[in-house]
Amino acid sequence: MHQRLSALCVAVLAIGIGFGRAEGIAAQTRTVPRPPARRPAQRASPQPALKTEPAMIMCPNPLGEGVQTKRSFCDVLTGRDPMDGILVDIPPHVGTVTITFDLHNRHMYSEELIKANRAYRRYTATIGVLTMDNTLVSRAVVQSEFRTAADLVDRIGGGAGPGGVKAVAPSGTEPISIVIPAMENRVSILGEKLAVERLDGVDNFSLPGQPVAIISNVMLEYRPAPPRRTPAPKRR
Repeated sequence: MHQRLSALCVAVLAIGIGFGRAEGIAAQTRTVPRPPARRPAQRASPQPALKTEPAMIMCPNPLGEGVQTKRSFCDVLTGRDPMDGILVDIPPHVGTVTITFDLHNRHMYSEELIKANRAYRRYTATIGVLTMDNTLVSRAVVQSEFRTAADLVDRIGGGAGPGGVKAVAPSGTEPISIVIPAMENRVSILGEKLAVERLDGVDNFSLPGQPVAIISNVMLEYRPAPPRRTPAPKRR
């Protein structure tokens, strides 16, 4: 009886060892699945370089060219219709556009007032940059004081005054930079209001059609749109 039990144990142990070897061999021969190959990432097409250039504008009330700076100066008129403002065309572009310009106060120069010590003026002019559907993009303000001719930015040629200059002249300079939404191809610069403080009182101007400020040096910074691809002609 004892010999039979020993033989049975040996048989069971042999079967277990056999199964163990079989499982080891199966594990060694089993193919491990490989991760899927990664596709090379597609490189994004490079963006066109930024371009800065003078803006093409339509000025409803041009003042003329500065005697010293040789800049073109343009009146900013008050109004409610964007078509009545200074229109700035934006070339085909990608992304937002930045418009920059110098905003000046508008002074009527008088030598007599200077000699009489009555020439002091403190100007605060407010303008807006709008889209053509009359949506306000941003406002800009310029504030400056005038006492003597040294406070003028320049004199404008083409007038009847001494030296052939006009009485109206830019005074004070505020550099303005405004980001225009990407979908816009034209914007309008319109005046909103002007406050003029004198020694003897204050005048306020806001009625449509009044010149309340002057701009010069209008520039655009943008990324040019890539040229349109023309389809290849069909072969006959």
